[in-house]
Amino acid sequence: MPQLPDEIPIFPLPNVVLFPHTDLPLHIFEPRYREMVTDAMAGDRLIGMVLLRGDWRRDYHATPDVFALGCVGRIETFDELDDGRSNLVLRGVARFDITGEIAGRTYRRARVAWREEDELGMAEEIGDLNARLRAAVERLLARREREAPADLWSRLPRGTGLLVNTLASVLDLSPIEKLALLECDDVRSRTGRFLEVLEFRLAASGTLADAAGDDEPRH
Repeated sequence: MPQLPDEIPIFPLPNVVLFPHTDLPLHIFEPRYREMVTDAMAGDRLIGMVLLRGDWRRDYHATPDVFALGCVGRIETFDELDDGRSNLVLRGVARFDITGEIAGRTYRRARVAWREEDELGMAEEIGDLNARLRAAVERLLARREREAPADLWSRLPRGTGLLVNTLASVLDLSPIEKLALLECDDVRSRTGRFLEVLEFRLAASGTLADAAGDDEPRH
């Protein structure tokens, strides 16, 4: 894992979980987050995504509670609009736990402890797990009376960890389900938990988001 700073800006949202090695499009319009992006672009381009918890609406414009676990992303593309808003794409880098917050900016900053990533497992193709993932996804598509696009699996990563993270990003799972997947420290445990979520969704007549994912930029 590359050397990462001990302090990062954090961007709390109610419905977004970023996974390592996946892309997240964002639309930035609030003044405090415009400042955050400006500072990030002038520095290491890192932004930590965290999930809001509890009754966050009551305190949204201050410092509502967040889950301690998050994932930092690096700004890969940035398009500033004429009115000060911007569109960007974050590429997930690594997971972290918040150990404390730092005052002094309009946006939130946190001290973090980095979690080790199972990089070997990310890239390694584990045949039996990939086969189970493929079968579960195709069953979900069939539940929606759809067939998997002929080139779907050729467009998705072959490495099991990368495949799980990509599918978890585009499936219509709840934010809490995604956070539970992010919690897993190695590829086999994350894949196992992911398959449990898929089986539950199948049993409950769950649905699958379009394979292309939600292309609408957020916030």
